[in-house]
Amino acid sequence: MKIQLLSPAGEIHRNQSGIFKTALRYAPLTLTTLAALVPEELHAEVAIQDEGVQSLDLDFDADVVGITAITGTALRAYGIADQLRARGHIVVIGGPHATLLPDEAAQHDDAVVVGYAEKSWPQLLRDVAQGQLKPRYFTPTGRSLAGVPIARRDLLKKERYATINSIEATRGCPHKCDFCVVPSAWANIYAHRPVEEVVAELETFEGREALFIDLSPVEDVNYAKSLYRAMIPLRKRWVGLSTTRIAEDRELLSLAAQSGCKGLLIGFESISQDTLNETHKGFHAAPEYAEVVKKLHDHGIGIQGCFVFGFDNDDEHVFERTAEFVDRTKIDLPRYAVVTPFPNTGFYKRLEREGRLLHQHWPLYDVEHVVFQPRQMSPERLQEGLEWTWRQSYSWRSIFRRLAGAPWSILPLWVSLNFGYRYYALHLHEKTGTILRDPEFMKQAQARAERSFALTGGGRTCGTAGRAELVSGAAWQSGESD
Repeated sequence: MKIQLLSPAGEIHRNQSGIFKTALRYAPLTLTTLAALVPEELHAEVAIQDEGVQSLDLDFDADVVGITAITGTALRAYGIADQLRARGHIVVIGGPHATLLPDEAAQHDDAVVVGYAEKSWPQLLRDVAQGQLKPRYFTPTGRSLAGVPIARRDLLKKERYATINSIEATRGCPHKCDFCVVPSAWANIYAHRPVEEVVAELETFEGREALFIDLSPVEDVNYAKSLYRAMIPLRKRWVGLSTTRIAEDRELLSLAAQSGCKGLLIGFESISQDTLNETHKGFHAAPEYAEVVKKLHDHGIGIQGCFVFGFDNDDEHVFERTAEFVDRTKIDLPRYAVVTPFPNTGFYKRLEREGRLLHQHWPLYDVEHVVFQPRQMSPERLQEGLEWTWRQSYSWRSIFRRLAGAPWSILPLWVSLNFGYRYYALHLHEKTGTILRDPEFMKQAQARAERSFALTGGGRTCGTAGRAELVSGAAWQSGESD
């Protein structure tokens, strides 16, 4: 059996035409893990193509083609799938978007994999070998990730990534943030990989670097402490993701630093506690953010701080306030996005009820395009503010001011990453353009919102002025985010 595994990329992140530089790229685990899950008895030849680092070559001989897609790459994935099916290939689509909208994906494939694929994918391949392929595969994920094979990093174009040493110890998240895909696509899943299996895979890495892609392993404090203790003898230098919880437990933070943690991505999202509470992220305390940053810096850990704009509490001054906060607290590597209503999330459903979506052109659902009507500003102002904040934080003045607070042990890495994001910030406007509005979609959306309003006797909507604006379309545009 011959298998091709493809990961299409959006315009912003696509090889050659995108603005995401090699210094910012790590090797994702999806394709390499799928390759490792291929049953040995099939004696399969496996090849992978990541469009983030290479142009896709669709002229190949394959019995099965697996395509993974997020919302922003869904239409490109469908186009590729249609083309390959026309040539006689068996095409399977999986990933976050197919999990959120499996019926939509099924229109473009021979089989769709919903949810995580550790058990579904091997069974699907065995079914193909026996001529018994089913249209849909889903296997529930338990709380243990025991037995997940070591990713096939040997199939990667190693020189195209800043690192190929990506790994995960946990999967899922116990929180239910309103705007996040995870609670909708993988509800009630927070699974752990045995510590000894994580350590065994780390020991296979070339070099000392490692990148954990877990959303936040520290939500299970005891597990995280056990993992970090076991990692100390490995003398790795690693980066990963976390919530602010890591700064709430002195022993946990100390163990993370001792285990080699040099940087953490933290989704601060907003410096407004009201916004955090509204989006079900009240477990973060905005007034304590500055102290969180200081604690991590004191332990030699740099911070990639992620902030999202466009929440209902955000007014036109949110951009300046956030940029000032980033500079003042010396967040090493800020990253900005527009809150994006991914399909079937709580945020999407609310905007749909309120008639505030501008379109369903999935390529623009990439977190850098505005795709809905904000409550306190126009879509254009939100887009402009996003791009301004990127440029402001990656001006030379801001970079030098922020890096003055970076731990010396990680300064070389942080300088390189800041240069990479500076290029991204200065060129983002080339990839966004005019806000997109789909008048027919908006008209239908407004009609649905009006019916919902009538049925509920006046639930939470944009209000009279907001509904009138939707009907006229006078102040609407559109955008895309993923």
